[in-house]
Amino acid sequence: MVEVVASVGLPIDEKLMIKKNRIIPDGKKEAHLKRISIVTGIHGDELEGQYVCYELQRRIAMEKDKLTGIVDIYPAMNPLGIDSITRGIPAFDLDMNRLFPGDIEGNMTEYLAAGIVKDVAGSDCVVDIHASNIYLTEIPQIRINELHKDFLVPLAKCANVDFIWVHGASTVLESTFAHSLNSIGTPVLVVEMGVGMRITKAYGNQMVEGIFNLMRELGIWSGDPVVVREPMISQDGDDVSYLNATASGLFVPEVSHGARLKEGELIGKIVDPLCGTVLDEVRAPQAGMLFTIRDFPIVDEGSLMGRILKEEVCKYE
Repeated sequence: MVEVVASVGLPIDEKLMIKKNRIIPDGKKEAHLKRISIVTGIHGDELEGQYVCYELQRRIAMEKDKLTGIVDIYPAMNPLGIDSITRGIPAFDLDMNRLFPGDIEGNMTEYLAAGIVKDVAGSDCVVDIHASNIYLTEIPQIRINELHKDFLVPLAKCANVDFIWVHGASTVLESTFAHSLNSIGTPVLVVEMGVGMRITKAYGNQMVEGIFNLMRELGIWSGDPVVVREPMISQDGDDVSYLNATASGLFVPEVSHGARLKEGELIGKIVDPLCGTVLDEVRAPQAGMLFTIRDFPIVDEGSLMGRILKEEVCKYE
């Protein structure tokens, strides 16, 4: 059942409407049922979650008799951004994920943010799906701030991701969707995977399996058990090495995303197409797994080339 979560008037008799599709078990009333919410599209250039929303609903429809709770699908929290392939809200030059919890008496964007929070609040679990930007690609991971790790890490372990990254509290932005809801007791798992403006089908399918497993754990799905991945977990800021370009040029990778690297191993080269020379070799500063890699080949000095999770953490819990 498609419902309008929040709407505001736009010029020329148009309306901006944020919609959800609520799926409930046949013949059951909504009261007292467990609920999971799948949220994506807060950033308009992150499309990986769009495929997850489609595939999850397609598979639920095939076995609707196994649904025992509510599934709310929010595929486009920032519909103007998605329509224009813009990260923020067009015309306002605002990052929607810096507007929460919003204000029902505030301006248009604050009003929309408040309406979203009100509608999603109370879910037994929220999966907030993001992609990277157009420059980087990420393995499926869940990012958690340490303020909420006690109740989020057990849920994240069920979600079939490769990596759980627990950030220090100092990195938390209080105006994000996830932090606003986690702070009032609605658990939100922030998923990062793939690359901006694209769909990585394998990652999307992996995430769908994880959501079905979460649904089983929460009592929302009675289908067959799903075998999920045991994630690597980092809770130390020193576990991750950042690779930054030392020169401007064209980045040519030599390894694949997700590769296990030895210290000093060649990751890629920055080359000069004009003179045909190698400007720099990007090498692993430590042994570990390359969980982020540069996808867009043009780099400037200082550009992020990748991230490596150190070898000691590259084991499954």
